[in-house]
Amino acid sequence: MPYKKFIKDIGILGISQIISVISGIVTLPVITKLLGAENYGIWTQLLITTSIISIIATFGLPYTVIRFLAGEKENKAIQDGIWSVAAVTLSASLIISLLLIILSGTISKFFNCAQIFIIILSFIIIVDCLNQVFFNVFRAFQQNARFCFFFSSQELGETILVILAIYLGYGLLGALLGFLIIRIIIFLLMGGYIIKNIGFKMPQFLRTKEYLSFGLPTILDGIATWTIQSSDRYLIGLFLGTLFVGYYSPPYSISTFAISFLAAPFSFLLPAILSKSYDENKIDEVKTYLKYSLKYFLMIAVPSVFGLSVLSKQILTLFTTSEFAEAGYFIMPIVALSMLAMGATAIISQVIGIVKKTKIAATITIIAACINLGFNFILIPKFGIVGAAITTLFAFIFLLLSTWVYSLKHLKFEIVWQFIFKSIFASSLMASFVFWLKPVGFSKTMIAIALGVIIYGILIVLLKSFNKRELQLFKDGLKNLRH
Repeated sequence: MPYKKFIKDIGILGISQIISVISGIVTLPVITKLLGAENYGIWTQLLITTSIISIIATFGLPYTVIRFLAGEKENKAIQDGIWSVAAVTLSASLIISLLLIILSGTISKFFNCAQIFIIILSFIIIVDCLNQVFFNVFRAFQQNARFCFFFSSQELGETILVILAIYLGYGLLGALLGFLIIRIIIFLLMGGYIIKNIGFKMPQFLRTKEYLSFGLPTILDGIATWTIQSSDRYLIGLFLGTLFVGYYSPPYSISTFAISFLAAPFSFLLPAILSKSYDENKIDEVKTYLKYSLKYFLMIAVPSVFGLSVLSKQILTLFTTSEFAEAGYFIMPIVALSMLAMGATAIISQVIGIVKKTKIAATITIIAACINLGFNFILIPKFGIVGAAITTLFAFIFLLLSTWVYSLKHLKFEIVWQFIFKSIFASSLMASFVFWLKPVGFSKTMIAIALGVIIYGILIVLLKSFNKRELQLFKDGLKNLRH
């Protein structure tokens, strides 16, 4: 079984996710410190609007590319699959973007921004939807290094142009134009590569009906997930104003960067790998991938939650201002725990994907979204931004438990409970030490984080959390990563 390659690919994808996190973290202080909380609130609402519209416009087809083309051998079928999906996606995104342009005046008033922002946003959505299709082509055929190159280039390019635009005085308008320019460049590069290596064929839409049958339920799942993750920004803006969206977004973003990116390599790799193994009836292999993916994610995510909790105010002060830190430091521990639940759900829910029960996944997520939305209407007016954070946690815990129960009915794999308890114990000791240090300033905070990592690493080894076979796989994976 190619576990060595799996570990190598996790390392490669981990590097790209680190670049993504660094890009987000670098952009955050530039906007918050130079443009202020209200402008950051507008920026956040524009980005989450892009994400929800992209979910709807793609019809769940990018993920379908992975599920149906990962094991496909016939080149003509692959070509038709890719370009059929691209054609449907382009048509839908064009229609939706046209509606956005027509309604741009009304929408801009809701966001309290200039009308031109919405027009630029409509073009970003078209390119973003097509890029999702192309990115998932690389995922389907496990061209992970190629994916990482394009993904990292997009992240770095956006960061550079956004920062440059703001420093040159072009504000959010320049930042949005930077987003659009980089995504167009990446679209052209990826499209050119795919045409050169796979070929272009006028789509005949041979399996489009089957693709849509699989993909459409994932729209509801995606909308529901977006509702849990992002709708609170709209409701905070509605009940409390854009300023409080600005206060809420940095701790939410930092927690998301720090925790959810840890699950991203697994979410990226597992769909194609598990689909292929499951279709070849290699069930034990599927179970092994799931067991160790969850273990390795929790190995890093659990101490990250503890670390973010005890250093929340220091981290926010570093990346924003004292105004943001005082207003939102208590949000970070709650959101970090929510992101841990989300990451674990992303791994466990792979079972639902490979058995093609996307309607069940959508149903579970919709119920969680209703819980989130309902409690947001109740708690935000009463408890402010902390109410939004608590409802997010409730929703993700429900989502995790429901997905876990349903997934194990179809495919039971081992949950390493002993390791989880060891990780929590080691993390609590590490966090206690870091809290005792009470670091202030950049250098002392970085030293505290470094010491925390060392202490956790030593404790997890002393607690004998890994067997000899796992350690050897890690060593082999690191050797392969160098080549």
